[in-house]
Formats: sequence, C-alpha cells, structure tokens
Amino acid sequence: FLSSAQAATGVELPANGTFAPIVKRTAPAVVNVSSSKVVKNQGTPSGFFSDPMFRQFFGNIPQQPREQKLHSLGSGVIVSSDGYILTNNHVVDGATDVKVSFADGREVPAKVVGADQPTDVAVLKIDRKDLPTMPIGDSSKAEVGDIVLAIGNPLGVGQSVSMGIVSAKSRSLNGQIEAYEDFIQTDAAINHGNSGGALVNTRGELIGINTAILGGDGGGNIGIGFAIPSNL
Repeated sequence: FLSSAQAATGVELPANGTFAPIVKRTAPAVVNVSSSKVVKNQGTPSGFFSDPMFRQFFGNIPQQPREQKLHSLGSGVIVSSDGYILTNNHVVDGATDVKVSFADGREVPAKVVGADQPTDVAVLKIDRKDLPTMPIGDSSKAEVGDIVLAIGNPLGVGQSVSMGIVSAKSRSLNGQIEAYEDFIQTDAAINHGNSGGALVNTRGELIGINTAILGGDGGGNIGIGFAIPSNL
C-alpha cells in the first residue's frame, strides 16, 4: 500500500493518491445517532394575563409547565460486532429515545448502557450481530503532523469524510468543554453532527472520538476541532 520511499521515511501516504481503501474499511462502522428527550419549561403569561395592570390587582397567575421535545443528532462508532457503539455523552444525555442509523438507511433502537459525563463518553447497545467494526488504535503513538480522517454525519447531511492532520496533542481548554480534557486537536473538518464520530489514522484505526469545535461567528468549522483520544 505504501511506496518504498514513503515506507522508508515513515510518512504514511497512499501510494496511489487515494484514501478510498481506508474509508471503505472504516466507514461502515460509523453510524448516525439520533436522540430525543422531553423537558418541562415553566410557561410564561401571555395576552391579557401578562398585562401589568392585571397582575397589579390579581397577582401572578401560576403557569402550568410546558413540555418540549428536544432532539439531538450525532455520530457513533461500532467497536464490537455484537452491537456496542461509542459516542459522546452529550449526544444522548437524558435521552428517552435513542436510534442508530446505518449508511444504507437501516434504523434500529439503541440503549444507553454506559455514560461518563466528565469525559463525555457514552456506550450504546443495539440488538444486532455480525456488525462491521473499527479497530481501536493507540492514540499515544499519534504525532503532530500525522494525517487523519474524520468520519461522521455533519449537519445531518449524511455520512461524510474529511481529511486533516493532528494539529496538537494533550490539548486542554481549562474545562470549557469537559471536566477532564486531553484532546487531540485536528484541522479535519468537524461540524455539528460529527460529535461521537471517528477520528481515524492512515492504518484505519480509531484514535479518537470527535467531540467539539471552536467555531467562528457562524458557529461552523474553522479548522480547530477536538477529539477524545482512544487511550483516555
């Protein structure tokens, strides 16, 4: 797969100029994760009841809490053929309904069987067998400058792959994102919906779970993304 010159220098670039073989091996193990939960918001007075004159004479009228259904969209990585999936905790936190969708359109219910809020990692389980999986690599061996691929479902458009490098390691943002931070920083394009997706090295191994970005004024990707290392 590597040319002799590339192998000699240790730079892992595809000899034929394409990462397609790596994507074909790894992409089937990346899924879309959708979740929903119901939250109660205290209702606010409206119309006649919100008039200050009314409240002056009759006081505030207690409002019934209103239920609102919130939806979250993210990605996940199948790490065992019997249906265990890694994703971000914030994708499924408090969810009453979780579903996993495959690239071929199949959708199955999922259960949250493990979650760790400080590291923002969650484990899902689906009732399926013989699933494609992604091998977990050693993120401690990743070096700044290594080429990486980000695979996920950005903005709900469908499975997408982007390429970049490892921009930094052991990155912390002083607890702005998670309680425990030891991120791999990358300039591979990561957007909303990529959360929980895979950061893959050129050997087709999972070295990180894409988690967050620093966005510009529009909130989109500006080349500063963060992944939880596989060795966390």
